[in-house]
Amino acid sequence: MLRVAEEPMNPIPPRIARGGWLDALRFIVGALIILYHFREASPVPLPQLHPVFDRGYLLTDFFIIDSGYVLARIYGDRLAAGEASLRAYARQRLLRVIPAHLVVSLILVALVGGAALAGVSPSNPQWFDWSQLPAQMLLVQAYGVPGGQGWNAPTWTLSALIGCYLLLPWICRALWRWPPAVVVMGAVIFVLVANLAASQWLGDPLYRLPMRFGILRALPLFLLGVAAAFYGSRVYVAPRLAGAIGVAAGCALVILQTFGTFSLLALGLMTVIIWAAGAVPVRKPSRLIEHLALMSFSMFLTNEVSRIVWFGLLEAVGQDALSAGDRWALWSVGFVGAFAAAAVFRYGFDRPVQTWLSASRPPGGRAGRSGAVVSAEHAG
Repeated sequence: MLRVAEEPMNPIPPRIARGGWLDALRFIVGALIILYHFREASPVPLPQLHPVFDRGYLLTDFFIIDSGYVLARIYGDRLAAGEASLRAYARQRLLRVIPAHLVVSLILVALVGGAALAGVSPSNPQWFDWSQLPAQMLLVQAYGVPGGQGWNAPTWTLSALIGCYLLLPWICRALWRWPPAVVVMGAVIFVLVANLAASQWLGDPLYRLPMRFGILRALPLFLLGVAAAFYGSRVYVAPRLAGAIGVAAGCALVILQTFGTFSLLALGLMTVIIWAAGAVPVRKPSRLIEHLALMSFSMFLTNEVSRIVWFGLLEAVGQDALSAGDRWALWSVGFVGAFAAAAVFRYGFDRPVQTWLSASRPPGGRAGRSGAVVSAEHAG
């Protein structure tokens, strides 16, 4: 008799893994953030070519949603069941962020302070106000604490995400008892209500709230990512269908941004793209994509410093007297150099330090699954 291979009655959604679409998305968005931060330094400011270059806030929102998704996929079940050590989890998340942040901040302080001692003033001294530095160094600027403007300003995102990270255990315990579709609908409604409240009471939509309201901006978007992760871990969708949905959402996002902001709809489409990337199994992991994705945290931390240093040097040597072609060439060198600087920081400091911290972790202190394919560093 012939045996016919039977399909499993209840297919299980694939676990997220390194070297696939999730990693590729993380690097691509990180590269676009660098482009956004370099946009005004180009010979022709990029927003004059198309207003989409002024919508970098959507890229930041992508990273917040993605962080919620990845962390919930890695830790969600164990945190919801109370099986993970909350102390070990909190320690891991804080140590993932704080050492790298402090080192990059001190490098920038040394550069600005050294230039001041040499009698060289920055072209925009208002962005290097020493009174703004403490809140940024302590990563409290996203909670209404005065300060944090200028310097390595994008670190407000890390400030807000730390709060989200520490709330995740209780978020999972609250959400994991509900059906996945209900959790997703609740997260969407929460984002819409939060956006309405932000617009009415704070004067800005949720997705563009200023730094001092960073936690209010981040938490609903982080929850959106968590809801997508819960749905993705419980509801199986055939990989081809998930891929088609992700591609369609990506095309829709590009088309919409060509004609206008459509920011709320963009948040939804970005969430769908992240979910779809996680629903497609990684059958042939790419080591290159994995390393590029792991470098994205360093790209985020260091690109502002690279921009300040490079264009400060060009201004000091009088780049305005150069031809447009030469200025475009120098701008391109600076843009590529930001990736090189991130790689140096990643492999010269961040990776060795994280390896050492992992080795020094107390026995039994792992917060995630012992066999997890994706480490928590992916969400850094």
